[in-house]
Amino acid sequence: MVDQVKKPIELLLQARLHDPFGLLGLHHEDAEWVVRVYDPYATDVDLLSNAEAATSRDTLLAKPAACGSGCEAVIPAPDASQRRVMAAAFKRVHPAGVFEWRGISEPARPYRLRIHYGSATHEIYDPYQFPPHISQQDLYLFSEGKLRQGYRVLGSHAVEINNVEGVRFIVWAPNAERVSVVGEFNNWDGRVHPMRLHGSSGLWELFIPEIKQQALYRYEIRNRDTGQLLTKTDPYAQGYELRPGTAALAAPPHLHQWQDAEWMKQRGLWDWLHGAINIYEVHAGSWKRHPDGRFYTYNELATDLVPYVKGMGYTHIELMPISEHPLDESWGYQATGYFAPTSRFGSPDELRQLIDTCHQAGIGVILDWVPAHFPKDDWSLSRFDGTALYEHEDPRLGFHKEWGTHIFNYGRNEVKTFLMSSAHFWLSEFHFDGLRVDAVASMLYLDYSRKEGEWIPNKYGGRENLEAVDFLREMNIMVHDEFPGALTMAEESTAWPGVSRPVYLGGLGFSIKWNMGWMNDTLSYFRHEPVHRRYHHNQLTFGQLYAYTENFVIPFSHDEVVHGKGSLLSKMPGDAWQKFANLRLLLTYQMTSPGKKLNFMGNEIAQGREWQSKWELEWWQLGQELHRGMQNLTHDLNQLYSKLPALHDLDFQHEGFAWIDCNDAEKSVLSYLRRARNGSSAIVTLNLTPVPRKHYRIGLPVNTQYREVLNSDSEYYSGSNMGNAGLINAEAIPWMGLPYSAEIVLPPLAGIILVPEV
Repeated sequence: MVDQVKKPIELLLQARLHDPFGLLGLHHEDAEWVVRVYDPYATDVDLLSNAEAATSRDTLLAKPAACGSGCEAVIPAPDASQRRVMAAAFKRVHPAGVFEWRGISEPARPYRLRIHYGSATHEIYDPYQFPPHISQQDLYLFSEGKLRQGYRVLGSHAVEINNVEGVRFIVWAPNAERVSVVGEFNNWDGRVHPMRLHGSSGLWELFIPEIKQQALYRYEIRNRDTGQLLTKTDPYAQGYELRPGTAALAAPPHLHQWQDAEWMKQRGLWDWLHGAINIYEVHAGSWKRHPDGRFYTYNELATDLVPYVKGMGYTHIELMPISEHPLDESWGYQATGYFAPTSRFGSPDELRQLIDTCHQAGIGVILDWVPAHFPKDDWSLSRFDGTALYEHEDPRLGFHKEWGTHIFNYGRNEVKTFLMSSAHFWLSEFHFDGLRVDAVASMLYLDYSRKEGEWIPNKYGGRENLEAVDFLREMNIMVHDEFPGALTMAEESTAWPGVSRPVYLGGLGFSIKWNMGWMNDTLSYFRHEPVHRRYHHNQLTFGQLYAYTENFVIPFSHDEVVHGKGSLLSKMPGDAWQKFANLRLLLTYQMTSPGKKLNFMGNEIAQGREWQSKWELEWWQLGQELHRGMQNLTHDLNQLYSKLPALHDLDFQHEGFAWIDCNDAEKSVLSYLRRARNGSSAIVTLNLTPVPRKHYRIGLPVNTQYREVLNSDSEYYSGSNMGNAGLINAEAIPWMGLPYSAEIVLPPLAGIILVPEV
């Protein structure tokens, strides 16, 4: 037996022992009971036991409910009456810090150790006496890529085993020779807490008793082939220290008591296809900042952002990525924590409170989620166990040159579990109402942003990433099945068919797709001087040819106001008055066009400079009349969009839209009809030049009076206040293919909305 122990001890001392539970802890050897302990800093070790608590292995208890089918039986702890404690000294069997206790009677478990460090002592439960705490079912589901709640298994969790509280750690590292938990509780020494391996699953586990929640930790991993030693943060951690630190927090507590039951119930019953969806896209670090440059916290955003969004009439907030990320300048798109909100703005529970506050105010919250790629930081996911684990080995499949990031290996089941669990986590644990999935096009195409010879075709010789397609379909099915009313939105800029069509019809299964074509054509048109717009009229009419092939949201997102593109205001031609009038017209066109809506923060106040993430929005500009007018217009457009069913009810169906006149390119005028299922309607007319048109005849569908309910040229919006006061009477003069018509006033560079009085 001595020889059988000698080699494992040498491997232990070299920090290469693959099976620490085979050496350490309690064992029955040669008719003796042996407790073996390793502590390189200890001078002496004592075994503490209750005198009356010695028991045989015949007194096993049943497995606890929290333990799965693969757990071992549990041995009872001494009850409160067993108070007499005895100490038995260990013998040092190796000068490097290996100690043994031997006896003929089995010590009662859970036993404690008294560790001596010179004159100081510390009492602990031996972590190597506790059974595994992961079930065979979870091991199977993880390996099959079907463990949708992997965040409840992997990572660090506060648990109780054998009446002892502590933290359980589980990590996936299939190509490791040895994995250890290192942290502030063991001097970051990888020799102290090596983990047990669960067979071929590649999952390593260790329960460490009595360590405090939110203690800092990482994993130390030795690759079995190269011997390379890596120190990695936990991919499944649910909290991290504040940057620039990269350590995870052990089992951060979840104490928030949700108050949004009514919201969640109504969300599940919501007919979102016909509902108003008007999204305010927010970068949490730059919406507002304190005078000294500090970020607003989640709690401060709940206090200030929520009433602002509610008062402005938006229905949803979309948070740009708040998954933990190391670099502020990445805006969150270089995520390293797929199960943890960034600590920049506060704790996970404070984020829960922000979302809860939104829900109680009737506002949905969408998370910008990034499953397309991850950064190459050597302390994070990149080559996690010394091999390409989450990414592909071949850079032609696994590396984005354009972004300098790795691409997830969607064909690997364990990676699929990781990403599926991340999506499930945010929707389940934080009650997000949807996921906006970033960079979907880069996931779908193997040759995305690659030259010939820089990519590998799929098994059929095509450019489609079949594994990514399967993952996206499975993810969308899960979201719609398990989270009623939650939305998935694809940022996808190509002609891939059926992005927002159900999987059972051959689609990808997203709820909604961003209409990048509409956005690009519209902004291109508005950049032209009005005198030239008649030559580009088709840029505003072409979109109707494909407007109902997908469930579209029409966005003016952060991507349009960064990287030298300027703000929306700066894109508009002309002098200051014309710039503001053009922008008011642009937003009127957006809010009356078919499709759900999204605007980036700052668009609503006509911010002058392009967005900079290191500064807050230019709220001071609201001291100027033109900017206040833009905010007033945005408020009224938002309210009207939600109030009038004609402007949102049939966003995804051609029955909700009809041209009145799309052919007046010479005057650069557009007019169209929006309709709802209840028969209500609204007439929109846009004058895209600075020329007032005082006797412009438009066709009307009904012989009634019409009221001008919005005019973007109103003095309330800092316009010239030209328009149609009072009621407009339809005349029995057929015009533009409609049975009735009327002469109206078209203000310069303005849009008007007319509603029939019925």
